[in-house]
Amino acid sequence: MKLLALLFSSLLTLVAYAQPFPSKPLRIVVPFPAGGTTDIVARLVGLRMSETMGQPVLVENRGGAGGTIGAAEVARSAPDGYTMLMHNVTFPMASVAAAFANRATYNIDSDFAGVSIAVFVPLVITASTSVPAKDLKELVGYLQKDKSARYTYGSTGPGSFMHVMGEAISRETGIQMTHVPYKGAAPLKQELIAGRVHIGGDQLSSSLADIKAGKIKALATNASRRISELPEVPTVREQGFAILEADGWNGLFVPAKTPREAIDRLQKETAAAVRHPETAKRLMDIGAEPAGSTPAEQDAILRRQVAQFRPIIKEMKIEN
Repeated sequence: MKLLALLFSSLLTLVAYAQPFPSKPLRIVVPFPAGGTTDIVARLVGLRMSETMGQPVLVENRGGAGGTIGAAEVARSAPDGYTMLMHNVTFPMASVAAAFANRATYNIDSDFAGVSIAVFVPLVITASTSVPAKDLKELVGYLQKDKSARYTYGSTGPGSFMHVMGEAISRETGIQMTHVPYKGAAPLKQELIAGRVHIGGDQLSSSLADIKAGKIKALATNASRRISELPEVPTVREQGFAILEADGWNGLFVPAKTPREAIDRLQKETAAAVRHPETAKRLMDIGAEPAGSTPAEQDAILRRQVAQFRPIIKEMKIEN
């Protein structure tokens, strides 16, 4: 009887593996609330994937802790290609910060496999319109001169891009700002517009429309060169803050040990999705550059940024 049961179980397993991928709905976990760049990119990619893969692709928002809650959920998922993580430049920063605080529930170096960089998106440091500075250098000078000024800077969570930027600025210049963490770019932007926080920042896509509408202002871009959407805004390097320079991106990951066949299929579908004329236009309209990179390129940018920010985060004792 036990032998029959074992044979039946083995047969079911073989049947499951024999089914073409995908044979059931997929999901993309976004580790931030709805409305930010990461969420927008995930929904555009998921929509195209649903059409071409013949299965629904569901987007689930799991915000909190600088994106590490959603990342942890994906790391625990079955490595079968059906659960993906759409993350951004905050991924290496927040993960390293959580590890230093001994609160990481996954290993950024070994628990994920890259699928594709969906888009490149410049990073921008922004401010409330009430801030009396036209750029980052002028803001620093103002705060160095007026020690009584009590400024706050917001981020998308502990260990996130803007948390690291804010602490790095303070350390480099001696100014004091209070960190206010939010669960995502959308709530942070609303607080900036309302003037309840002075400084913020995220991917350009989250803020471009409001910058152009004059609701918030851009103090600096973190790209290596000025960006075409905001040609008048100087880079951090131009303003003397080269330590803040970083590439912005949104990309897909799956749990480590996911079969190569599944990863290759997901990469192909991601590239096709972001290069679809309608989707590509919508992405470019919000300041995102369609990419659709190889898995190796996604893995490489993650390793490079982990190596870039690990010593900075350790030195500044940033903990998630």
